Amino acid sequence: MKISEIEIFAIHIPLNEPFVISYASYHYMPSIIVKITTDTGHVGYGEGVADEHVTGESIESVFQVLQKTIGPRLIGQNPANIEKIHDMMDAHIKGVPTAKAAIDIACYDVVGKRLGVPVYELLGGRYHDAFPLTHVLSIADPDVMAQEAETKVAAGYRSLKMKVGTEATDDVKRIRAVRECIGEEIAIRVDVNQGWANSATTIQALQKLENCSLDWIEQPVKADDIDGMVEVKSKSLVPVMIDEGLCDSRDMREIIAKRAAHKVNIKLMKCGGIYPAMKLAHMAEMAGIECQIGSMVESSVGSAAGFHVAFSKKVIKTVELTGPLKFSKDIGNLQYDVPFIRLSDKPGLGVEVDEQVLKELTVYAEKVVQ
Repeated sequence: MKISEIEIFAIHIPLNEPFVISYASYHYMPSIIVKITTDTGHVGYGEGVADEHVTGESIESVFQVLQKTIGPRLIGQNPANIEKIHDMMDAHIKGVPTAKAAIDIACYDVVGKRLGVPVYELLGGRYHDAFPLTHVLSIADPDVMAQEAETKVAAGYRSLKMKVGTEATDDVKRIRAVRECIGEEIAIRVDVNQGWANSATTIQALQKLENCSLDWIEQPVKADDIDGMVEVKSKSLVPVMIDEGLCDSRDMREIIAKRAAHKVNIKLMKCGGIYPAMKLAHMAEMAGIECQIGSMVESSVGSAAGFHVAFSKKVIKTVELTGPLKFSKDIGNLQYDVPFIRLSDKPGLGVEVDEQVLKELTVYAEKVVQ
């Protein structure tokens, strides 16, 4: 089996409502969809959702890298040789993990389909039967976030992730409002997305939240401030999670060496896909650090890829892959059993892509052939 054709689609996926985090507001999610066709007639899909603030990539740059640099060099390669595929991509361009993730995911999808097995079987088999879903609250006024939280708890959610990261004093009000509204039994995770900037501000904010029973605080300081995370971890009783500060194995080595976090958030778009995500999970497991598989708000394609990684590893304790639930229209049919996710045993990613919807959402596209 060899790759005979790579199609690249730049798409805009419509959201039900704006998604607001500390550094950006999205009215739709820009995404790159990759379609790999092999000489055996098998087709695999991958996805890359870029974030300039995290990996330095944009939808335009990912498209160009795939079209001009990576794509042409992969024609004729066996997609099952995943380590070789990554080595070839790394040899020709440094970084660009979102672009590489799109290829990586498509390769796993097409190999799973060729062999007739789900991707998690290619990763060592299935460990988890199901994961509870966490609803993500966008930044809004305290009463608005509290009302949304109450609605989602009534719908069955048992955990909430609060996006904050504006002024710390305002964020404290938001967190308190949600906790007071939903009571003590519902888990609250707070994601600052680097918005509190430094350890001093973070520690002061956490002191004001001592009675809020937080599950953890995620990336309160700048991504490259590992020492700041060490200080927060040493001076607060709230567990800390690193997200933007973890992209690759070099980052993980520093986190482990400095014992900088209780938990890490692994995202396929940050590290380059399924294959490097599994490497990071293995490193974390050896260091006794719990893992979460997170999201850049991908469609059914990227979300399913993250779920296959999560379902295959004991060390992965939580998931935050609810992108498809935020879209008014999606290219795929990943099935949720809200407030849970249970993967099917269909081959590959287990997602059927609607070509008509893909065409409808496409802004521009190119084809790479030999």
